[in-house]
Amino acid sequence: MTQDSFTPGTAASAKIDSAVPHSARIWNYWLGGKDNYPVDEEAGDAFREVFPGITDLARDSRAFLGRAVRHLAGEAGIRQFLDIGTGLPTADNTHEIAQRVAPEARIVYVDNDPLVLAHAQALLTSTGGGVTDYLDADLHDPGTVLREAARTLDLTRPVALTLMQVSGHIADYDEARSIVSTLMGALPSGSYLAFNDSVDTNQANVVATRLYNESGAAPYHLRSPQQLAGFFDGLELLEPGVVPITDWRPDPTTTGTDGEVIAVGGVARKP
Repeated sequence: MTQDSFTPGTAASAKIDSAVPHSARIWNYWLGGKDNYPVDEEAGDAFREVFPGITDLARDSRAFLGRAVRHLAGEAGIRQFLDIGTGLPTADNTHEIAQRVAPEARIVYVDNDPLVLAHAQALLTSTGGGVTDYLDADLHDPGTVLREAARTLDLTRPVALTLMQVSGHIADYDEARSIVSTLMGALPSGSYLAFNDSVDTNQANVVATRLYNESGAAPYHLRSPQQLAGFFDGLELLEPGVVPITDWRPDPTTTGTDGEVIAVGGVARKP
C-alpha cells in the first residue's frame, strides 16, 4: 500500500523562487543531486569555498541517518518514523532504509519547501506492506505536524522522530528546545529521537554560515555541542551518547572523527 497525499502540479511550482538560494536545494547540490537551480549552485560553491568540509558534512549527516534508522528499525524494533525536514529525495531515504529492514514500516515525511513538495511523488513509493506519506507542514508548528501525522501513524505506539540538520532553522534556542519537547511529549514511552546538527566550533563553518545568512536565504543558526546535547534532556541516550556524527556507531569501513568536529548527534529513547 502506498498512501499518496500530494499530486505534483502547477500550484507548488508557482511558489518556487528560483532567484533565491534555498537550503534544501543547496544540500541536494552538495550531495551530488540535480534538483537545484544556478542560484543554489552559486551559493553552495561560495559556502564550500570558505568551508570545504561542507560536502563531507552533508554526506556524513546522510550516513548518520542511515545508521540510526537501521538500528531503530532493527534492534529497537520501531515500525513508525516521523522524519521532519525531509529535504529532496536522494539515495537511501528514510522509508527505503526502514522498509528494507521491516517492510511493514510506516513513514511520514514533513517539509514545507515547495520544490520538495513537487517531488513528493518520488518519496511515496513504499513496499507492499508499508506506508509512506508526506506532509506539507512547518517544524515551527508542531501541533499541526502531530495532528496530520496521526492520520498515518498510530501515536499511541512508539515512533522514531528524526531531525537531521534542521534545528538551526529555528533562531531562538529555547523555542527550538520547546518544539522538540512538544513533539516528543506527544509520543508514547518507547519512542526515540534521532538528531544531529552542525556546531559552532569550526571557524570556517561559522564564517561560511554568516555569509550564507547575509545572502538573502533563510538563515541558519549554529550552536555549541552543549546546546545540541540539551535537545536530549529527559531521554535515555543510547551509547555512545552525543558525539561527532562520524563516531556514532560507525560502519566498519568508515573512519571516525578526523580533525575538528563540525556536527554532533545521537539517538535517545523516551522512558
